Amino acid sequence: MKKVISIVLNNFKNDSRVLKENISLQKAGYEVQVVALHEEPLKEFEEVQNILVHRVKLKSRGWSKHKLVQLLKYFEFIYRVVKQYKNSDIIHCNDLNSLPIGVIIKKFFNRDVKIVYDAHEYETELNGLKGIQKKLVKWLEKKLIKYSDKVITVSDAIADEYVKLYDIKKPALVLNTPPYKEIQKKNIFRETSGIGENQTIFLYQGGLSKGRGIEILLEAFKSINNENIVIVFLGYGPLESMIQEVSKEYNNIYFHKAVSPDILLDYTNSADFGISTIEDTCLSYRYCLPNKMFEYLMAELPVIVSNLYEMKRLVELNNIGTVAKENTPDGLKKAIEEAVKLDKEELKINIQQLKTIYNWEEQEKVLLDVYRNLYAN
Repeated sequence: MKKVISIVLNNFKNDSRVLKENISLQKAGYEVQVVALHEEPLKEFEEVQNILVHRVKLKSRGWSKHKLVQLLKYFEFIYRVVKQYKNSDIIHCNDLNSLPIGVIIKKFFNRDVKIVYDAHEYETELNGLKGIQKKLVKWLEKKLIKYSDKVITVSDAIADEYVKLYDIKKPALVLNTPPYKEIQKKNIFRETSGIGENQTIFLYQGGLSKGRGIEILLEAFKSINNENIVIVFLGYGPLESMIQEVSKEYNNIYFHKAVSPDILLDYTNSADFGISTIEDTCLSYRYCLPNKMFEYLMAELPVIVSNLYEMKRLVELNNIGTVAKENTPDGLKKAIEEAVKLDKEELKINIQQLKTIYNWEEQEKVLLDVYRNLYAN
């Protein structure tokens, strides 16, 4: 039985992609363990859905957040993980920040180890990455990616960029999709928030933070004069209180606190349309396919998306909603008004067909194929 260590530089509290991957690998007969960063009050060792988790405690954790000190914490994490897990068979490196661990193990301790590099975003084109830091990240990925036995990423456009940048075989595409689920239509928002049966509910679910187009969405709905078009924001984050304040002033704007993942789709399919807005502030965003888009589709909601390459392509090729031509309040308002006029039966047929492709059971096949091919040569 091959031992897989899946490394993440977060506390592994809400990382659905890494959890799904490890459940799939465990079912396929691999011995899996997630190695993450410890954070109080989480346990150092526990099982999450039968997956072993080790959150590494750092002696430096309580030190200052100065950049140089953060670097020392990072080196301590690397040291502890390498020391404890250098004899593993496969190191699954989630994001670029964990790739050095796999490479150090391969170069200095265990020549036989296999490295799977799982780039959850366009790693060298992240939002806010610039200057010397961006140059360093690009240099690092270019140097380290050649040690990977397999590369996985999250959109076709990013995979194509990696081929051009590094002259590697095209990375496998494993999308962050939910498990397939048959949907029984729910009506939770109308029952709990007093939204009328004749009102069309647009839903934004996910992180309520900057860069997601939330402020633009709020302005768009403030300007919509049709009382039958309403929006519900479902989630948590820094912009939560701002949304709550606006919702008190405008009758067509609602806020609902985040709900647990096991009941999320019941809430999702209580809406009529799903909105996935991302601001075009970096190439990683431009080429992204957010998991909330696939959650909307699994809940059988047509979608309104930003005019970004991959999102636009998915919506227009499959006729499952509308694209805001401009990421402005007016652009979104027009897309929302267009969406209301779409043929609902045609949308439903297209979405039901698409969800048989974009589900975790299908993505799992790609992941397991990647792992089978690690030892094919």
